Parts: sequence; structure tokens; C-alpha cells
Amino acid sequence: MKDELVSKIMDEVLKKVGAEAAAAAPAAPAAPKCCNNTCNLTEFVGTAIGHTIGLVIANVDRQVHEKLDIDPKFRSIGIIGDRTGAGPQIFAADEAVKATNCEILKIELPRDTEGGAGHGSLIIFGAEDVSDARRAVEVCLREVERTFGDVYGNSAGHLEFQYTARASHALNKAFGAPMGKAFGITVGAPAAIGVLLADTAVKAATVDVVGCSTPGNGGTSYSNEVILTFSGDSGAVKQAIIAARDVGMQVLGVMAPDEELKSTTTPYII
Repeated sequence: MKDELVSKIMDEVLKKVGAEAAAAAPAAPAAPKCCNNTCNLTEFVGTAIGHTIGLVIANVDRQVHEKLDIDPKFRSIGIIGDRTGAGPQIFAADEAVKATNCEILKIELPRDTEGGAGHGSLIIFGAEDVSDARRAVEVCLREVERTFGDVYGNSAGHLEFQYTARASHALNKAFGAPMGKAFGITVGAPAAIGVLLADTAVKAATVDVVGCSTPGNGGTSYSNEVILTFSGDSGAVKQAIIAARDVGMQVLGVMAPDEELKSTTTPYII
């Protein structure tokens, strides 16, 4: 009887200890929603800031060629797409065509910015060899980190400033930039700020205005921004951008005074 009582007590103690140990043990990790954050597709090249993705197609289907109006000699294409930016990606693409044996086939600006005031972009490079297309996409993805340096934003809108000492095919196709000349853009959103930036830039230096895109003149995808594009002497283009940037930071800043307005990466126009 005594042994039976002791055995019963020991069973209860062991049950209690087991329950406490189970409660203290860390919970098993939840199964991931997807396998990992990598992509093993041969078409995948990489990603970059602005929800930018780079892809390559080694041998584009004939029917897709036709519908996209791509010259059949370009068997391979590189593709850049993003949700936020457009200007940074286009200026990065301009560096890519300078560095590779590729041509720009298409540049489009979808209305996006993930719900913000501006664009995303679709850029397609054409190449006769897939290695050239891949290289162009790689260069573009690398350059985007730099070209986001003079993009500033808060909950009220955004500012963007871009500069190159020598415009090439991407900027010519997207904005009509004169080939080989210094070229810059100012962007202000909401559009009222963009108008002020445009006026400030042109008054600050002797530049040649290439275009001024507004929500309704066909220059943007009805986005709430104004884009001024201009070329000229390298120093003058920079001077115009810096003057506009100083004004833009002040006026966009007062629209959201409790938020810090700073560069997305590191400013490069100095």
C-alpha cells in the first residue's frame, strides 16, 4: 500500500515537471511563406533600391518580338522594372548603354510610385548576345544606388534631381536629351513644386530647356509632378540643379514639418 502511494505521487510529480518543461521550450519556428529570398531562374539578374528588378531573356519568342515591336536582330533583351523612381533607373540605364554593346529599345513610365505622386519605369535593352544584355542590366542595377542619391521624399511628395556630363541613348530616348552634352532634370511633386523648381533652375544658370512635362501635357502618366529637362555647359547644368534643389527642400519641407527630408542614399550632385 505504501509503495503504491509513493508510486502514484512520483507519477504526478513527473507529469507536472514534463508539462512545465514543455511550456518553457521555445516554439517551433513557423514554416516560411516562401522558400527563401533568392531566385534560381536563369532569367533573374538582381534587384536594387526602389523595388527595382533586373531580368534577361536569352531568346525572345517571335510573337513577343512582334507585339513589342522589337527589331528581330535583337535576339536577347535585358529588362529593368521598378515601382519607384523612373529618373534614377533611366540615368542608370544611360550609363549601362555607354558601358555595353546594347541599345535601348523601349522606355515607358507607368503611373506608380507605389501609391505616391510619381512613376515607376519599364526599360528594355536590346542585344544580339545574351551576355551583353545581362551586363547592361547588371550595370544599371549597380548605378541605381548612386542615382537615387538626389531623390528626397516625405509623406507630402518628393523631389528628384539628376545629372550626367554626357547624355547617351537612354536619356535621348526617354527625354530627347542632346547626345554627348551635359544634361539634367528637376522633378517636384506635388506638381506645383515642380513648376517652381523649373523656374528656379532656368533663372539660376544659362541652360537650354529640352522639355517641361506636366500632368496633362503628355509628358507624364498623369502623375502629380512637373519634370524639367535641360542641357548645356556642365557647370551651368549643375548650377541650375543645385539652385532648384535648395528651393525644393525648403518648400517640400514645410508641407510635412515633422518629418526629416533627406537623401534616399548619398547625394552625388555637388
